[in-house]
Parts: sequence; C-alpha cells; structure tokens
Amino acid sequence: MHPHDRRPYDQWVELRQLRYFVTVAEELHFGRAAERLHIVQSAVSQQVRRLERDLGTDLFDRSPRHVRLTEAGARFLPEARAVLAAAEHARATVAELAGARAATLRLGTSTGLGTHLDRVLDAFAELAPGAAVELVSAPTRERLDQVAAGDLDAAFVRGHRGAEASGVRVVPLWSDPLLAVLPSRHPLAAGGFVTLRDLAGLPLRLVPRRANPPLVDLVVAACHEAGFEPVPGPHGGSLQDSLSAIGTGAAMWTVVYASQAAQTRTPRVAFVPFEGAGLALTAGLAVRRERLSRTVELLLRACELPDG
Repeated sequence: MHPHDRRPYDQWVELRQLRYFVTVAEELHFGRAAERLHIVQSAVSQQVRRLERDLGTDLFDRSPRHVRLTEAGARFLPEARAVLAAAEHARATVAELAGARAATLRLGTSTGLGTHLDRVLDAFAELAPGAAVELVSAPTRERLDQVAAGDLDAAFVRGHRGAEASGVRVVPLWSDPLLAVLPSRHPLAAGGFVTLRDLAGLPLRLVPRRANPPLVDLVVAACHEAGFEPVPGPHGGSLQDSLSAIGTGAAMWTVVYASQAAQTRTPRVAFVPFEGAGLALTAGLAVRRERLSRTVELLLRACELPDG
C-alpha cells in the first residue's frame, strides 16, 4: 500500500473498524469474527481492508487455511483495545451522569440543618438539574439502617463517632456551632455572649437523651467540665415548643444549632453565642461503603461547595 493512499489521521479512525479488527485478531478467523459481531463476513473483511488501507500496512497475513497477525497487527492490537476501552469508559460516564440527572435521590435529614440543607439542595440542583430529591425524616439509628439496606441513598447525621453501621461510612462535612437560647428579656441575653458557668443556676430544657444522644451528651459533658451539674428543666418536645416555653419569660435555657437559628424569627427569645470555642457538633453524610452512585457523588460535591 502506498503511503499517499492514507487519509489524514483525524479522518481515518472509526470505532467500528477497530472493533472488527480486534474481533478478528481474537478469533484469527473472519467467519467466526462475523458470527460474534452478528454481521456478514464480507462486511468484516471490507472494513478491515479499509482500516489497513488507511494505516498503510497489512494487519493480517491471509492464506486459505490460516489468518495471522502481522508484526504491525500485533503492535496495533493493544492500542486498538485501549481506544475501544476509552470510548466505552466515556460512554458509561455520560450514561451514568444522565442516569443521575433522571434519578430520585432519597435523602435522610437531621433536625436543625437549617441553612445548610437549603445550600446543599440548591447546589445539588445545579449539579444534577434533572434529579428529584425525596427527603425522609427518621431517628438517627433508623437513618443509618436504611442507608445500609439501600432504602436511603444517603443521610445526614451529627456526632457520628461510633454511629457507623455495618456497610455504612460517614463522611464528615462541617462543624455545627450551638447557641444558647434565653428569654429575650433575661439579663444574660444582653451581653453578646454567655459562658456555661453563667447558666449554671438556670434549668436546662433538652430533648430526652434517646431522641438525640450526641447533642444531650455534648451539652451535659460541657456543663460538667465547667464545674456544675445542669439543673434539669422540663423535657422539650419540638424546637417550637421549647422556644415558646422559653419565650414566656421563664428562667430556663436550651441550645439550638446556629444554622437553624438563622432561619428562626421570634422576638421573645434570644440566640446567644457561647464565649470562646463554644459548643459544636460535626455534621456528616452517611453513605454505603460500596462504590458510590453518580447521584451520591454529586450530592457529596454539593455538600462540599462553600456558601454563596
């Protein structure tokens, strides 16, 4: 074959020709290759001849009894396989992304995500514009179990140390500071910040520990470190119940996540930062330990994007 018969490289390569060539190279028989490809033998021969013409060299030694790779064919075979593998990888990546955009993300939520949840959902909508999101509220243990079972794609959790279930891992995301909640007319509400020692004499209104062990354990342990046993107040129901009770002016306090306080407007209570490092819990995303779906990968990217 004359070199001038070759077409420019940006014109000659066709995936179909490479696939036919690789199949013939594996079978070393045009008839069996045609059977694997589910086409007629003449079409296989024609496309391989065209590929050889475009390359300017023979890829096979042909005889009535045998088909063998030439030296050029043997060298070309791994390159052709690499091109086909790259093309398949590219196709699978696009198909997976399209599937993620059409999928429904089943996401377990945690109390008090506040502005974080809005930010993550907005970012996820940008990354996967066709994906629907189904938010599921359940206790932490149930959320972890549902992720492990595949009933949830992912779930937000807090204070995740030791909370991982079999088949589940927790990816740390951000630190969630806690604010003290006081009656707006209480003298401590006017100081700009409080210390735990300031609150030692006031009843502490918290949810039962079984409802939120990481939060209750953090607050009680911090009080002990500050040198006092918190005075137990009435158990809180919902956050709104606690805010309403404190808003009556009763001398008691509780805590709320700063991200949640940013979305709560009530003039009868004050959200007061703790002095210094304060109190905080780490929020994380519980996902399955196996290979993540494209949808969950996009959710993690959305979680990691900064505010604004």
